[in-house]
Amino acid sequence: MRRAIVGLAATVLLLAGVVGCGEEKSRAEEAWEQSVSPERLCGGAAVSAQAGEALETITGSSRFEASGRTSTVAYAAKDLSDQFTSSVTAHGDICRVFTPVGVPDVDTRITWRLSGSAPKGGLDPRYTGLRMGELAGTAPDRAFVTFACRSGELPGVAPAHIDVHVNYGAIPTEPEGDVEELKDAYATVAHSFALSMAKELGCENDGGLKPQPALDAA
Repeated sequence: MRRAIVGLAATVLLLAGVVGCGEEKSRAEEAWEQSVSPERLCGGAAVSAQAGEALETITGSSRFEASGRTSTVAYAAKDLSDQFTSSVTAHGDICRVFTPVGVPDVDTRITWRLSGSAPKGGLDPRYTGLRMGELAGTAPDRAFVTFACRSGELPGVAPAHIDVHVNYGAIPTEPEGDVEELKDAYATVAHSFALSMAKELGCENDGGLKPQPALDAA
C-alpha cells in the first residue's frame, strides 16, 4: 500500500510537470506569434534592413517583442527638442529591444545624450574609432555615434551635439561570438538610429551622416 501511494504521488508530480511544460510552451508560442521583425521596432523607421541583420547578430533572434507606444525615434526627438529649449545638456531613452519569451533573454538599449559642445579629448580605450559624424566608436557590447545638428527644431545659432548609444542592456559579460562581427553589428545599429534621429530632427545634411555606416577603423 505504501509503495502504491508513493507511486501515485510520483505520477501526479510527473503529470504536473508535463502540464507546466505545456503551459510554458504555450506562452512561448504566443510570444513568438506576437513578435515582430526588426524593421518594425521603435516606430518602424529606425532599423534599416542592414541594422535588422545586425540585431540578429547581437541577439541571436530574428524576432522581437513589439515596442511600446513611446519607444520611438519620433517620441525621443520631440523629447530632445523640448529639453533643448531649456538646457544644452540632457539625455533620454529612444528604445529598448527585447527578444521574445522562449528564446535567450537579450535586452538591447538605445539612448540619446545632448551636449553643448563638440566632443573633446581621446576616445575611451574600450572603443575602436570609426569615421562617422563628429565621433564614433564601437566595442563588442556597445557603440555610439555623435553628430552635430542644426535644425529649426532646435532653436539657436550653435548646433546641438547629439550622441546615440547602443549597448547590451544587462550586466556586462564576456562577449559570445566573433568579436569583430559584434563590433560591426553594434556600430551598424548605432548608425541606423543616429541617422533616423537626424532625419526626424530635420538636421542639415542629416547631421553629416552618410546613408551607410562606415565600419573601417579610423
